[in-house]
Amino acid sequence: MTKTAWVFPGQGSQAVGMGIDLLDIPAAKARFEAASEILGWSVIDRIQGDEAELSRTLYTQPCLYIVETILADRLKLAGEKPHLVAGHSLGEYSALYAAGVFSFETGLQLIQTRSQLMDSASDGQMAALLGFNREQLETAIGQTEGVVLANDNNDGQVVISGTPAAVDAVIASVKCKRAVKLNVSGAFHSPLMADAAAKFNQALDAIAFQDATVPVLSNTDPTPSTDGAVLKDRLSKQMTGSVRWREISLQLPEEGITRVVEVGPGKVLVGIIKRTCGDLTFSTVGTAEDLAATALA
Repeated sequence: MTKTAWVFPGQGSQAVGMGIDLLDIPAAKARFEAASEILGWSVIDRIQGDEAELSRTLYTQPCLYIVETILADRLKLAGEKPHLVAGHSLGEYSALYAAGVFSFETGLQLIQTRSQLMDSASDGQMAALLGFNREQLETAIGQTEGVVLANDNNDGQVVISGTPAAVDAVIASVKCKRAVKLNVSGAFHSPLMADAAAKFNQALDAIAFQDATVPVLSNTDPTPSTDGAVLKDRLSKQMTGSVRWREISLQLPEEGITRVVEVGPGKVLVGIIKRTCGDLTFSTVGTAEDLAATALA
């Protein structure tokens, strides 16, 4: 039997025009309109507008969540069902929604708070490193105060996060094919986000999480769980904790997963997972055309 995992991308996968083709679907149009009422700004205008504005954390995170949840709902209506879900950073919220842990509105309100706090962060730097020696990198991080491994995507791609000086020091001491500083407002997924995380967790504490309908692999703990309290605790640690995506990828075949569907714009996660688990079957659902093809399959 084919066992399918749905994976949801995070910040960085956004693109101008994403999800606009879904507006021909009445339920999707209603979702865009409801989201705009909650957020206080036009989601459609942001998605169709300026690329730099859409790439601002304040707008990127809610827009991605809205598009991804619409796609997940349409997949379910087409008879598709995941056996397991996971999401990369922001994408974990879409995964939790798809697993029935909270309502669309609750998830969006959490993301609105999250995006505001992260957008206002002003300290720190993040950098992506490609093609490096992992042992050398781990040694450099361990010997440099103020920097952590923020995103462990696969053996050849990671993101480090911390103070600008510490990030520069690691880049200078590690031989890699490429190092790219990211255009972000702060040192996400690091201890430097502790103040923002404490404020976010005040909002999170007021939310009741239901048990998930399918297992969820969390960023901070890549072991499957359906326990709502456990999933909430894991999410509370996400803003300061590492995204352990390489371990999530390795866990997929351990859970008997044979097919991975990336639900959202782009193909970032498919590319990342293939490097770790190339024997799996992959597909993407990011447009109305993709949805139609899924319904016909």
